[in-house]
Amino acid sequence: MNAIEVRGLRKEYPGQLAVAGIDLEIHRGEVFSLLGPNGAGKTTTVEILEGHRRRTAGEVTVLGEDPGTAGRAWRSKLGIVLQTAQDAAGLTVAETVRHFARYYPNPRDPEQVLEQVGLAEKAKAKVRSLSGGQRRRVDVALGIIGRPELIFLDEPTTGFDPKARRQFWDLIRALAAEGSTILLTTHYLDEAEALADRVAVIARGRIVAEDTPANLGGRAGARATVRWTDASGPREVRTQTPTRVINELSAGGSELAELTVTRPSLEDTYLELIGAQR
Repeated sequence: MNAIEVRGLRKEYPGQLAVAGIDLEIHRGEVFSLLGPNGAGKTTTVEILEGHRRRTAGEVTVLGEDPGTAGRAWRSKLGIVLQTAQDAAGLTVAETVRHFARYYPNPRDPEQVLEQVGLAEKAKAKVRSLSGGQRRRVDVALGIIGRPELIFLDEPTTGFDPKARRQFWDLIRALAAEGSTILLTTHYLDEAEALADRVAVIARGRIVAEDTPANLGGRAGARATVRWTDASGPREVRTQTPTRVINELSAGGSELAELTVTRPSLEDTYLELIGAQR
């Protein structure tokens, strides 16, 4: 059974169609990334899946239940890291995590979670004394403390420094290895490429592409760009057969300085996909 199944999902506000008929399947144990510009419908879609917002039309099943009517037992299976969250600023980090652990039937060990999110040394610090990135780690700790089957991560590494982001990536991989299903929204394309089994791009309320990061938008078969410098100056060729081009250049006996071969990055493909929808 899929963790998430969506058919014809629509969300309308007065004078605005935010989500325009989305179909989506997310497999159990999968890391799935939903990409799109601000205002594309990402957050609205995720909030409907979490049960925080009612849909206008369509069928939605999350962990076997309709999130619009599911109860407390269903909610205990979810872990949610919102874009913005209100924290208990007067509590210590450890007190906050221990407090939230009591809401779940089978929580993780709070001290272990603090270690996983890089906050062990801040356990006795008041939440209000933390930096923005450290508060974000508290959000992540609260999102995983309940040992969730399905984790929603909405821009989870905002405010993280590069080292903290890489540590968080390791945590996501570990959670996925344990069998958790993860739905990740992020503006960091390298994050989606590093973590996601599949990605979908949403623009103007519609899914415009869905595939593995390597194959999204025909990326794997896109032409490569061969760049080099010779006596005539900088040169460039776009080709499906870069190895043949390099062999032909080398056969001429010329010195090829600054030789590079590149294919479209995930960011290149993403920008092309959302640009076509403007």
